Amino acid sequence: MKKVVFIDGVRTPFLKSGTDYMDLMSYQLGQFAIKGLVDKTGIDVNEIDRVIYGNVISNVRTENVAREAAVTAGIPVKATCNTVKQACISANQAICNAVDTIQLGRSSVIISGGTECTSDTPIGYTKEMRKKLFAAQKLSTPMEYAKFATTLRPADFLPDRPSVTEFITGRTMGQDCEILAQKFGITREEQDAFAVASHQNGGKAQEAGFLDDIIDIQLPPNFTPITKDNGVRGDTTIEKISKLKPAFDKYVGTITAANASFLTDGATAVLLTSEDKAKELGLKPKAEIVDYAFTGGDLYEELLLGPAYSIAAVLKQTGLSIEDIDVFEIHEAFAGQVLANLKALKSAEWCKKQLGLDKAIGQIPLEKVNTWGGSLSIGHPFGATGGRLLTMAANRLQKGKGKYALLAACAAGAHGHAMIIKKY
Repeated sequence: MKKVVFIDGVRTPFLKSGTDYMDLMSYQLGQFAIKGLVDKTGIDVNEIDRVIYGNVISNVRTENVAREAAVTAGIPVKATCNTVKQACISANQAICNAVDTIQLGRSSVIISGGTECTSDTPIGYTKEMRKKLFAAQKLSTPMEYAKFATTLRPADFLPDRPSVTEFITGRTMGQDCEILAQKFGITREEQDAFAVASHQNGGKAQEAGFLDDIIDIQLPPNFTPITKDNGVRGDTTIEKISKLKPAFDKYVGTITAANASFLTDGATAVLLTSEDKAKELGLKPKAEIVDYAFTGGDLYEELLLGPAYSIAAVLKQTGLSIEDIDVFEIHEAFAGQVLANLKALKSAEWCKKQLGLDKAIGQIPLEKVNTWGGSLSIGHPFGATGGRLLTMAANRLQKGKGKYALLAACAAGAHGHAMIIKKY
């Protein structure tokens, strides 16, 4: 098995949906990220074997968005491309597919990551209207078209707006987080404090220049450079966000717009190679991929508890403990989700009942978690966040004295992912 190393990663600025990326498609954001990665690393594009990319909201015109993004970014057509979809851990899965492929010697150099433009979410017709339009494909004469027109009703033209709900349970992720927060006793005050810390950490990281994985984007017609994430509010306070009303349960809810992640547009790209190939090409790795784990859980009770299960799994696989990890990057779908997962891992009762362990996994110190901001402040493009987590974890290791970093994320379908990397 070949050793896999992370060379570097980049991302576009993460922007709130409906802002500066409003006129773009996901493949264009991916194009910017891939081109930015090639420019930053200096990799000869002819050395790239594959592009494996994550994406959630598909545009039917670019169904294999990895291909469209790669080719328009200048990657030679001989490099094969495929798109991976696993909700919020799509990029995580794409990266792990790349790791497996390199370990097995099938490829030596792979670009991975993901892209998402929620501003370009396709909105179609209702099922009834689609059935009518499907049947209309067989029409040929003016009389047939006239007869078809008489079957149409005003309601047929209403848009079939996509629903951000779990298909099997019918619940929104916010509703599931309310359940999780109540189950683990996570208060509104704790969630607000975590959210404020995310924004303040993100603001400090921006000012300190730590978020240097961001590439500048210039869009027509004015080509004004977009240089930073526009969701970070470094000056926010608990006093400000405590005034907001609950978003999902208006009576006893604890989740608000401030302690939940927002719809985001953006793309990431990371360069992974075998250690041997990196030496051959003169590339300097930032981290070694140690191991990873994916888990699935109960969709009704533990939809967002995937990180607890996957963190436990990857620690077991590697023989490492919480104390061995110097850097934690945990996806912040909701403040309550992160806090519930941390509480589960330090609970001997939960670890015994759910994992069959004699003691708790351990307590993850908050001072090691997301110290440069997280999804609550930076943003969360569904198909791209995994690339940010990996790059930020590696960059934090490089700037610090630590040895190991752990990144983790939850996803719809009650999935979880965790990966451990080692400073190179």
